[in-house]
Amino acid sequence: MLPRPRMRRLLQLYVGLYLYGLGGALQVSSHLGAMPWDVLHQGLSRQTGLSIGTWSITVGALLILLWIPLRQRPGLGTLSNVVIVGVSVDLSLAWLPQPDSLGWRCLLLALGILTTAVATGCYIGAGLGPGPRDGLMTGLAARGLSVRRARTGIEVAVVIVGFLLGGTVGVGTLLFALTIGPLAQVFLPLFGIAEPVARPAED
Repeated sequence: MLPRPRMRRLLQLYVGLYLYGLGGALQVSSHLGAMPWDVLHQGLSRQTGLSIGTWSITVGALLILLWIPLRQRPGLGTLSNVVIVGVSVDLSLAWLPQPDSLGWRCLLLALGILTTAVATGCYIGAGLGPGPRDGLMTGLAARGLSVRRARTGIEVAVVIVGFLLGGTVGVGTLLFALTIGPLAQVFLPLFGIAEPVARPAED
């Protein structure tokens, strides 16, 4: 059963997930450096010919399997995240421009980071389950690592592997890493939905 308000939670979840894919696509289109996980997806795409979105879905599904030994439970938001973000990335890349001008590329980068921050506030605020990558980090944190160390270690590793596979690492990758936390912190309170208060049992 979905907690109330159900329609708002679902709408916010799916808008947020679409925007997350759009934000990643904007950053890829800037050619100034993808966000950390998309560096990996892009590198895999260049090695295999499969799309970035296809690899986003595949990696997300594999990460959920890693939740099993970590005893993490996926929610509707988790499963939706795996599919919708990947589809959104591919759909967005199909229509986004690929500008040569540095000014336009910088604009795409800035819009990508901002869009991703808004999206993070939306889908996390819906309270329907973390994304597969977030759950991996919190699962490792529950085993003794701090969230900061878990997140940093995982994202450094995926950037290195993605770069070696041909993914684009640049100033955009660094800016994303430095700004996404503070920006998401701004939007989380704006989109957070309070959990329903249980009614006291009547005598």
